[in-house]
Amino acid sequence: MQEIKEKIAIDDDLEANSSESSMITTDLVHSSSMSHYVTLLFAAACGLSVANVYFAQPLLDNISSEFGIDYAIIGIIITITQIFYAIGLLLLVPLGDLLNQRRLIIGQMLLSVISLVVVGTASSSTVLFVGMGLVGLLAVVTQTLVAFAATMAAPAERGRVVGIVTSGVVIGILLARTISGILTDLAGWRSVYLFSTVLMLLMIFALYRVLPNVECKVKTLSYPQLLKSVFILLVQERLLRIRAILALLIFTAFSILWTPLVLPLSAPPLSLSHTAIGAFGLVGVIGALAAARAGRLADQGYGQRTTGVALILLLLSWLLISYMQQSLFALVIGIVLLDLAVQAVHVTNQSMIFTLRKEERSRLTAGYMIFYSIGSAVGSITSTHTYAHYGWSGVCLLGAFVSALALLFWTITSRATVAHHNKSCTL
Repeated sequence: MQEIKEKIAIDDDLEANSSESSMITTDLVHSSSMSHYVTLLFAAACGLSVANVYFAQPLLDNISSEFGIDYAIIGIIITITQIFYAIGLLLLVPLGDLLNQRRLIIGQMLLSVISLVVVGTASSSTVLFVGMGLVGLLAVVTQTLVAFAATMAAPAERGRVVGIVTSGVVIGILLARTISGILTDLAGWRSVYLFSTVLMLLMIFALYRVLPNVECKVKTLSYPQLLKSVFILLVQERLLRIRAILALLIFTAFSILWTPLVLPLSAPPLSLSHTAIGAFGLVGVIGALAAARAGRLADQGYGQRTTGVALILLLLSWLLISYMQQSLFALVIGIVLLDLAVQAVHVTNQSMIFTLRKEERSRLTAGYMIFYSIGSAVGSITSTHTYAHYGWSGVCLLGAFVSALALLFWTITSRATVAHHNKSCTL
């Protein structure tokens, strides 16, 4: 009888302390392995959601012609999307530590469907810009999914799971170009967003059936306090700051390649179709898939070494990319190396920062991905401007400079990263 009374008392304490109760629920979730099917579904959902941000890149010339936007500033479409993506990272992703993540994910994806319809039916450049801003704002559901996957995964497999799910993100970015090019040639650029609307609805149904109903980890913070804690984490966690700056640099380089690539490929003497241009996204997928193992290497303690090798490959890739006018084969190899490098660093970054504070993964993700989004926006606007004034050679020099800067930063911070990461893993 005494044991029963103690059990009842313990249960009452847990109900009174909602934060502790939710923490136990979370621990139970990641005490077992994620099934391969659920992991792949997370990867597919991430890929589809983030693809909505990048569908426009191969369509810049079409959109420019229809709405009368000059080539020198057409990159503003991508920049607007990335700016609102960054806003979403700050305002929406941290909610994963405060609200029920299942409801948060489903709700954001339903709103994404509405924003896609706005873009697909836009009658003016103003409506288009508003729609693209909403698409970027709501596409951050991708990062809520990544943080949720890291929570669901057992600690020993977290790097592998994050690697697979994050690979879905990069593959989604790259396949967006292929799908966008094919659909544009078949039915016009608007069909791209309407087709994505249908796929999003199907994905919502699939996720609704498999996502666990995990209680939030924090209930004592107000929303302003939650947002403030994102910046506190950046101040307190040196490892987070280092990997976030690396994210900014590598995704600046990533956007420097992919944003203006459609312009020289579609212009004489190459004059490739949108389908052919989109096929280069398939080439990039090879590199992204090859980098999926980076998460396992991070689990084994080789994250810093993997980062260094990847950054060297990133720098070398620009040499091959610069020969595009002479050889499309050189461009293909350069794209594979660049996407391999970016994905390897990105997976390693996330695997390392998720070891810091398990109860604050959504906020860690938000802080890290804000830098990613800033890098993407900077790369988009600077690369199209550079191409308009200095051509493809100028774009390649800009990309090589940013890549060299990333390698230099990694070298300078290498010792501090290893020491800080080892300390956090032993806590």
